[in-house]
Amino acid sequence: MPNSGKKDVKYISMSKKNNTYKPDWTPENAGDEFAVRIVKGIQSSGKKSESTNLKMNNFLSVEEYVDGVLKGDRIKLARAITLVESNSPKHHQLSQEVLQKLLPNSGNSLRIGITGTPGAGKSTLIESLGMYLLKEGHKVAVLTVDPSSSISKGSILGDKTRMEKLAKEENCFIRPSPSGGTLGGVARKTRETITLCEAAGYDVILIETVGVGQSEITVRSMVDFFLLVLIPGGGDELQGIKKGVIELTDAVLINKADGKNEQLAKLSKSEYANALHYIQHATKGWQTKALTCSALTGKGIPEIWEMIKEFEKVTKSSGVFIQRRKEQSLEWVLRLIEDGLRDSFFNNTKIKREFKYIKEQVLNSELPPTTAAEKLLKIFRDNN
Repeated sequence: MPNSGKKDVKYISMSKKNNTYKPDWTPENAGDEFAVRIVKGIQSSGKKSESTNLKMNNFLSVEEYVDGVLKGDRIKLARAITLVESNSPKHHQLSQEVLQKLLPNSGNSLRIGITGTPGAGKSTLIESLGMYLLKEGHKVAVLTVDPSSSISKGSILGDKTRMEKLAKEENCFIRPSPSGGTLGGVARKTRETITLCEAAGYDVILIETVGVGQSEITVRSMVDFFLLVLIPGGGDELQGIKKGVIELTDAVLINKADGKNEQLAKLSKSEYANALHYIQHATKGWQTKALTCSALTGKGIPEIWEMIKEFEKVTKSSGVFIQRRKEQSLEWVLRLIEDGLRDSFFNNTKIKREFKYIKEQVLNSELPPTTAAEKLLKIFRDNN
């Protein structure tokens, strides 16, 4: 290189002679056989380009987020959701200010939770129902809760590609849950995303649970109406469904009621309808119903929506609808407090140091779990 100090190397300026150019540097006495050519780069002006500034400032002001969401700007809505999904502490305050300003414009949607057995056709149903609602003049947002992503770190963007027609519609907004998050974290972000979507004018929010188990309870805690989607088949299948899941639902829907499955679906509907009379209902004053549909052909989709509208009318007139919303808001507050305390506990410096030793004692049966918990809690209290 030019500053290497070697005697056989010299630095030569760029010059033009006989219509040929010499590079800025070559070994002395080098001819055309020398393959390497070094040319000086353009000196930086010291100014950052506009694109660089945009990359360094990906977040808008509170007013820009709020105005964009209220105007129904889907790009601004997506950026606002990205903000609330951020785990960075420096973004937390900004996101809370945005949510605070948008809160008065939220709460005006019908929130519908959809769960079901694998292969039941939830995504096809959501697309079919969503397309029907759009034709009826509604604005539809589709959100997902995917606790399995915290294990596999996988993305549920596959659901978005399966809803190809719906994804292209101007009055529809589809948002997958953040991958790699815990169920509690995903649930918190989904609740905040609901607030943003409602403020943007989406009057029907469809929330799909991709995982199984605890996620159904979580989704139930943030929706007005909860729908369980199953495939045709009775008897043994009915026994295989956990009673707890049935008790969370406001309706059981037998999907894929087409072709050879149509008669089997009707039979399944009758069996579920009979069984539902002996199970505690999820919503006071509402009899859990059983229906059939074909998400593929669209048969039965209007009836599903009519049932949901009937549910809304009945529960609003009785006051159950509003009371559930209030209870859900309070439950949200308590859950956030629990999450915050858990984070503070495990991020405490002394807890981190002592936990590994106490953990070993418990694993080696040298310390009872109750005593271990009391010790750790005392350490936490003494240092706060």
